Amino acid sequence: MNRTIRRTSVFCLLLVLALLLRATWLQAYQAEALADNDHNRRNTIAQYAQPLGDIIVAGSPVTGSKRTTGSDLAYKRTYTQGELYAAVTGYGSQAYGSTQLEGIYSHVLDGTDDRLKNPLGALTREQAAPGNVLTTIDPDVQKAAYEALGDDKGAAVAIDPRTGRILAMVSTPSYDPSTISGTADGADWKKLLNDPDKPMVNRALRQPLAPGSTFKLVVAAAALEDGLYGSVDERTDSPNPYTLPGTSTVLRNENASAPCENATLRTALRYSCNNVFAKAAVDLGQDKVRTMAEKFGFNAEKLDVPVRASTSVYPTGMDRPQTALTGIGQFEVTATPLQMAMVPAALANGGELAAPHMVSSVTDAEGDTLQEFPDGDTERVVSASTAEQLRSAMVTVVEEGTGTNARIAGAEVGGKTGTAQNGVGNSKTPYAWFTSYAKDQSSGQEVAVAVVVEDSGAARSEVSGNGLAAPIAQKMMKAALAG
Repeated sequence: MNRTIRRTSVFCLLLVLALLLRATWLQAYQAEALADNDHNRRNTIAQYAQPLGDIIVAGSPVTGSKRTTGSDLAYKRTYTQGELYAAVTGYGSQAYGSTQLEGIYSHVLDGTDDRLKNPLGALTREQAAPGNVLTTIDPDVQKAAYEALGDDKGAAVAIDPRTGRILAMVSTPSYDPSTISGTADGADWKKLLNDPDKPMVNRALRQPLAPGSTFKLVVAAAALEDGLYGSVDERTDSPNPYTLPGTSTVLRNENASAPCENATLRTALRYSCNNVFAKAAVDLGQDKVRTMAEKFGFNAEKLDVPVRASTSVYPTGMDRPQTALTGIGQFEVTATPLQMAMVPAALANGGELAAPHMVSSVTDAEGDTLQEFPDGDTERVVSASTAEQLRSAMVTVVEEGTGTNARIAGAEVGGKTGTAQNGVGNSKTPYAWFTSYAKDQSSGQEVAVAVVVEDSGAARSEVSGNGLAAPIAQKMMKAALAG
């Protein structure tokens, strides 16, 4: 054989072998990575090849699917009462991905989750029928919260204290996820992104703010658990006005005529006495206050319900004046509405905090359970005695103090108002907070609630927890107890 032909033949054989090796490498070792690549259009086509599974509220779907035209993506997501449930579902978009429950359970909802496949389907790689996500949301409580918030910028959360089930999660202003579920919704997407009120931010979970005087419940719990004070009716050592230690800054109370000097914790909660809780935080020290805050859930980096909540923060490395300010929920203390609903939830449940969750189970198309989230997975936060005393003091707040707008006939209602400073030197509209619990005297039904109103359009002088947030909480608690 001609030497040149022989060399050419060997070279061609090596090329063929190289191609075979490359093909084998791709199919045997890189197939999964290529299949999962974000740029693989086949994944998106498969995701929307059939009607999607649903997110369920009280047995009824709040999502759906719609046949598309002129697209290789056969179906797109639709939403029933999208604005009402946006803080629960998140959005599922062909162009912009998925968030919240839509994102966490995307493979269940589009039928690609391996748990949905039978043995034959696993071999043939045939797409299975999609599954469903069953939530813990109570539609009556959800609607009450959404309607009560109305045009306000804010958020609300309701929890069953005994089980940890999230009964309502609302963030306003809201948006309809249906408007961005397709591939040609760029104008609506940009409008939502550029909206200064940020409707796509879930304020209930993802926007920690200064909790103001609602944080005084945490300080009171620390004072009782540490033994700084023996009961909520023992007089404290609290000068009024109180000068922040080592400074000339005087901390005054909003109600100058309130009996806050050396007031008991009950009276201090009733009148929201800044001097009592700032002094208590200093006397306890930041480490003891932080330990108590963390028992309630502050500083938890992974609080998943199953959507991950932003971390609510009790700071470190403070001096004594800064520690004093944390005692009234200021300085660098921040909390989400979810976190501030967990505080009264633990107190209402005898001092035990049930893990909050808004999904009860994930099922296949036939209704068989793939994953279940048990109720009542609890951790003790404070003693039963401390919880009982603080509940009693919170009832005083509602019956005789700053939270009278939360009263419900025939129910035990306890709460705590808060008005938190906003901006440098409190230059912006303050935040109005209310956190509470309610128990129906006859049925035993219970609920814990937190509401924050960031901006209601009201005059600055009219902003208060009792005036703006408590009426919203009252409507939510009334709806929960009626159920």
